[in-house]
Amino acid sequence: MSAGALAAGWTDGSSIGYPVLFGAVLLGSVVPVVPTGAVVGAGAAFAVTAHELNLTLVVLVATLGAWAGDLVTFAICRFGGPAAVRWVARGQHADRIEEVREQFRRHGWQIVVVGRLLPAGRIPVLLAAGALAYPWRRLLPASLLAAFLWAVAYATLGVVSGGIFDSPLVAVLLATVLVLIVGAVLNAVGSQRRRTPDPEPEPDPSACGPA
Repeated sequence: MSAGALAAGWTDGSSIGYPVLFGAVLLGSVVPVVPTGAVVGAGAAFAVTAHELNLTLVVLVATLGAWAGDLVTFAICRFGGPAAVRWVARGQHADRIEEVREQFRRHGWQIVVVGRLLPAGRIPVLLAAGALAYPWRRLLPASLLAAFLWAVAYATLGVVSGGIFDSPLVAVLLATVLVLIVGAVLNAVGSQRRRTPDPEPEPDPSACGPA
């Protein structure tokens, strides 16, 4: 193979796009410095406009990157020791983690799926799973399903953006902004619900003694 053909292969969008997508989602799933949902949405928007990426492969690669990141985070929470767990839990509220832990005891794999789909829900769930020594045989399929549903959800936002604009650049920018807005709204709603105290139960008249 000539040097020119090799260079052309590595500058092709599909050759660069999939590794970048996988690496960004994996990194953002372990160290939350990358908005992974926006990365998936942008990749899907690019796939439906520039046609240099395959949409199905975008979803598959994003699923594998998110799944691998969740497994690494779970392994840190379970085997990493107190210092590693504190590093994962930085910025998390102790009461929130304890609340998720109680839910995890009752629902198990369903919480793994829901936690991946909700903003700011993934880390508390993985912390609870690690603390409770949740078995790998149950975590692997649950986290894979969660990663797939998450990738499909954010890729759908990217497809919507690509359907509005034919320009790959505009579609990618719109997908990124749209995903960030949706995530911010869901995060704000979740925070408001956590701050709202549960209503006091109504007194049962039958439990009262005679007047």
